[in-house]
Amino acid sequence: MACSMNRTTPSTLFVSIASYRDPELIPTLKDMLKMAANPQRLHITVCWQDNNDITPFLDQGFTVAFVEDHESGALYKLSFAGAIIQVISLHYYTSQGACWARHMAETRFEDEDYFLQVDSHCRFIEHWDEEMINTVEQLRSMSPKPVLSTYPPPYDPDNTEERKRYISRLIFREFTPQGIVMLSSRPVTPASPLRCGYLAGGFIFAPGSFVREVPNDPQIFFAGEEIAMAARAWTSGYDIYCPHKILLWHFYGRRQHPKVWGDHSNEAKATGSVKVAWWERDNIAKQRVRTLLGLEAQPCEMGRYGLGTVRDFPSFEKAIGVNFRERAVHPDVTGVNKVSFFAEDNSGASQNDNAFIYPYRKVMKIPASELDYQRTDIAWWHLGVYDETNTLLYRQDLTPESLKKQVTLIEDQLEIIVEFTSPSAVAPASVRLSPFSESEGWGEVVQKPW
Repeated sequence: MACSMNRTTPSTLFVSIASYRDPELIPTLKDMLKMAANPQRLHITVCWQDNNDITPFLDQGFTVAFVEDHESGALYKLSFAGAIIQVISLHYYTSQGACWARHMAETRFEDEDYFLQVDSHCRFIEHWDEEMINTVEQLRSMSPKPVLSTYPPPYDPDNTEERKRYISRLIFREFTPQGIVMLSSRPVTPASPLRCGYLAGGFIFAPGSFVREVPNDPQIFFAGEEIAMAARAWTSGYDIYCPHKILLWHFYGRRQHPKVWGDHSNEAKATGSVKVAWWERDNIAKQRVRTLLGLEAQPCEMGRYGLGTVRDFPSFEKAIGVNFRERAVHPDVTGVNKVSFFAEDNSGASQNDNAFIYPYRKVMKIPASELDYQRTDIAWWHLGVYDETNTLLYRQDLTPESLKKQVTLIEDQLEIIVEFTSPSAVAPASVRLSPFSESEGWGEVVQKPW
């Protein structure tokens, strides 16, 4: 009697991609499929916000396997390299923001085993799908719901040799005027996945249950997406880890590419091209994020996009060392190590409110014509932050060399990042920068509002 051979069916992986008028989408899809160990396991859905012209896909070898009407656009099933890619095609004027697009892609989720959310401008390591799945499964011994997320290192689509080779973890950057935490990152060299408190919208790999339990809120426009998702993931019982190896790259230098806030302007609304300007959606989004963070005087009804029920919100604040109501952080959050996760057994990191400090951050923008920061006759520069009563809150004396290192020239504008902390809440009103020369004394003061 002949015996049948057992075959192991590869785990399924749902891939969600939001793409807004992005010329990198097709190269991203092709690289994703080329570098996958098992392309047949991938169930890729793209929310494609463009001009409804499928020709660029056809020109690159994709074929249309099926098409049907979908809301105000169309749903294409494209075939390429033996894989099927679902493309929800919508005109970019109908877009409602990044998380709305991610939400649209998630409507095609069919209870796959794993979930990957990435942006439409990425490149991948060889066998990236196996690496991500294996890493998450190895973390199961430490967490029933592990998630991989970070800001991937950058790549340059015009230079394949320019792919950076470092790992970074997410860290606190600043509070916005609305009290929303914004993130940055710093390089690390971990031997194993590193516990973190934050999520990156451009790279999330998790068990498939994540799509059901922490779905993207379609009313979150852009800013606040990451801290909102991190809070919801934490309270739903998910534990976030920074990968210990490079899994993919991300294209960050996209200034020349069209953005939704450029298209969905006041002018576009006035002409009837869009119903709502981008900033109107952004205001609603920030109200929803503030509701999640316990900051909104008139909370929104969040429905299925609220906090989870496995953990409470105060435990999230303790885990990341942040007091949202006070806009304060544990000193280690902004200290040398930029701690982004405090384990419960970390007895050395006291988190009583008296130990918290108040971080302040401002990007000082100065027209290049107003500041000759490369003058050779300057002994030092005074940078000061003042309140409304002209009281000095923070002072930094900069050598010409150190000022040059802090200045970023973007087109015809200089940008200088000003950061300081205070043991108590203060109200910065202005930033001043002035030169001192041994021969001429104080020079002209450049002042900008905080």
